[in-house]
Amino acid sequence: MKVSRSLRRLLLSTLFAAPLVQAAEPLVLHVGDQNYYNVRASVEASGVLEGAAYRVDWKHFQAAAPLAEALNTGDLDLGFLGDSGFLFLAAKQAPVKLIGVSRQNPDTIALLVPKDSPVKTIADLKGKKVAYWPGAWSQQLTLRALEQAGLPENHVEFIKLMPIDAAAALPQGSIDAFPVWEPYISQQILFSGARPILTAKNLMPGLSAIAASTSAIDSKREAIADFLGRVKQARAWVDNHTDAYADLWAQKANLDQNVSRHWLRQAHMSVGPVDQQAAADLQSTADFLFKVKALPVPLATSGIIDTSFSQALSE
Repeated sequence: MKVSRSLRRLLLSTLFAAPLVQAAEPLVLHVGDQNYYNVRASVEASGVLEGAAYRVDWKHFQAAAPLAEALNTGDLDLGFLGDSGFLFLAAKQAPVKLIGVSRQNPDTIALLVPKDSPVKTIADLKGKKVAYWPGAWSQQLTLRALEQAGLPENHVEFIKLMPIDAAAALPQGSIDAFPVWEPYISQQILFSGARPILTAKNLMPGLSAIAASTSAIDSKREAIADFLGRVKQARAWVDNHTDAYADLWAQKANLDQNVSRHWLRQAHMSVGPVDQQAAADLQSTADFLFKVKALPVPLATSGIIDTSFSQALSE
């Protein structure tokens, strides 16, 4: 049987016109980390992301406020920030949920004074300049310390400074006290002889929030759950390789390794689900911040908690 030229062309075009199959782009998780929260560093040093079916796009921020805003605008799927920063964001009715928490030794949040300062207690800071950043632990720590001592908020003069600026101001004498967290504490102690007059112990939970946008929870749930499990693995790795990790982190953050070792040997950081204690601590902080007029409205925190990732953080 003779095949016509037109039919032959049709058969050949069918045989050789193989469909162009493009490899699907991997899903991307946009994750916000603060410069000194070291989440990225611990994840990369431990190698726990190996084999993940998604890519992590890390974004770095100097403080909680800009990170929170990136969550609010949808530029981030996931972010790590202090409880105060998260609560300020939630109070704006931002589309975010608390999906996990991180805790650390409460002594790694402290109110520092210069080496030669005569100040011994919060009462001694009457009329003195105390740095703070709205919505950060620095504000919460100082306000709680004043309340515990029965002192009014105007007992001290609050000076609005980013932590990196306050770190330079304290040794120069531009401020009298610096409420802050690690590794700023170790930096100040080792390099300028600063000393803590109080810490977060028995004052505040020192809870860190793992927050996610509601849209990411809906569209990237499986990847987020997997990522949280790997973050927990990374934290366990750090506990077993503390000095090695401290040295790697110091190199990444361009800081002295003595600072990172001083901090991480006592940090005792943990990552876990939003359990009953964490939920109670979050509500307590929200109530306190409203009472001192830092939060504009009372906030029932049960509505901003998503416990559906508990299994990923409990394994």
